[in-house]
Formats: sequence, C-alpha cells, structure tokens
Amino acid sequence: MALTIQQNKQIKDYLIEKIRNKLSTYSPETTSMPFHFRLLGKDRMALFSFIHSVNTMLGTSIFEQVGRLVAEPKAKIAIGQYTKFTGHISSEAVSKIDNIVRDLRSTLRKPDKDKETKEILAVANKGNLGRKLKKRVDLYVEMNGIEHYFEIKTAKPNINEFVSIKKQMLDWIAMRGSEKPEVRIKTIVAIPYNPYEPKPYDRWTLQGLFDLSQEVLVGPEFWDLLGGENTYEDLLNIFEQAGLELYNEIDKKIRTLK
Repeated sequence: MALTIQQNKQIKDYLIEKIRNKLSTYSPETTSMPFHFRLLGKDRMALFSFIHSVNTMLGTSIFEQVGRLVAEPKAKIAIGQYTKFTGHISSEAVSKIDNIVRDLRSTLRKPDKDKETKEILAVANKGNLGRKLKKRVDLYVEMNGIEHYFEIKTAKPNINEFVSIKKQMLDWIAMRGSEKPEVRIKTIVAIPYNPYEPKPYDRWTLQGLFDLSQEVLVGPEFWDLLGGENTYEDLLNIFEQAGLELYNEIDKKIRTLK
C-alpha cells in the first residue's frame, strides 16, 4: 500500500465532503428538455445531468486537491490550484519559445525537454523583461529538489489545444527562470486516467510536439510519481469506498430530480 492510513482517510473524507456539497446545492441547469425526456426518460436525463456535473468537478478541482494530498508526505511543498505563480517572460525567451514551437511543428527538431528547458533558462533574463505575469497552475509540487508544475487534463485535447499547452509549459519555464535562473524544473501534462484502458493511451497527436517520456504522464505514471508505486491502485480503492458510502445519498438525490 503506497498511501498511509491517514492519507486514505484524508482523501476519502475530502471526496465525500465535495460530493455532499454538490448534492446539497445541485439543481439541473435545464429543467425542461421535452424531446430528451420523451426519448430517454426524465430519470435517465436527471442521472446524466448530475453525473456530468460531478465529472466537470473532478476535472476542475478534485484531481488537483487529491494530487496535493497524495504528494504532501513526500514533498517539500504541494499546492493544488496554485494561483501565486509569478515571473517574467523576457523578449529573448519569447523568441526562443516561438522558435521551439515552430520548429517542433515543422519537424525541424525533435522534442527534447531537457534541451528545451536549458535553452529557455539561458535566456530567461535576457532582453526586455516586460511586466510581471501571474499564472494559475493546476498542481505544484516541489520534491527531491525539483519543482514540478502540472497541467491536469481529463479529456484528450485536440492538436491545436496541445500546441497551446506546450507553449504554456515553456512559458512557465521562462517565468520561473526569470526569478531563479538555476531552478530545476519540470512542466508536465498529467492525465489522471487512461480513457482507452485496457488499450494504451493514444498519444499520436502528441508525437513530434512533446517529449513523451518526460512531459506526458497518464494514469499510474502520474499518481505513482506523486505518491510512490501502487498509488494509482490505492486511489481507485479510495474512490470506490467513498462511492459506496455515498450510494444511498446520491440515489435519494436523483429521485428528487425526476
């Protein structure tokens, strides 16, 4: 077991609290869907609407805070929804990042995260620094002397969105380098679970743009980095335990929505 008994309880209690808050405040955005109701049934639509709302909450807040709880015992710092990340993107860093992204998209260079990081840090304080920027990071974890900045994605973005994510992560390196030039930093796209399981995660849209061995972590790769081997399996069990405890409450709420 990778997670401690205390972590197990913390994560389970957090999940139950979040779902109970959702149950107490939730009401469907659309109360009249006559075509849907007649085709699928009002009870099924009520269940679908609630599940969709919880699914959105998982992607926008829950995974970030669960990541924090998982990482805390091993990390020097762990912050979910890190809103105080600041720094500059110098004019030379802007140019360097634009060149990297352009060359990756045109296949003039292959993804190499270590090389890209070194290139950006080398110019992070060169040229015009411009105004100080403030960015939000889904999950920030400092452990083993390395600062990890995670962008958590629950759905697979399209290629244009991935280009934007790639640039954003290079921007983060420039920002941090402007404050701490010798920083040891990793910026990572974290995907909490593999939607194609048991098949491998389809990474073809990422090839040529991301260093897949370092920049994209899926399912166990992500959770086990934060908490150690078997963390992913421990979390699945915790989510199941929380779900069983909430079963009757969720069922009761669904019945009131019919």
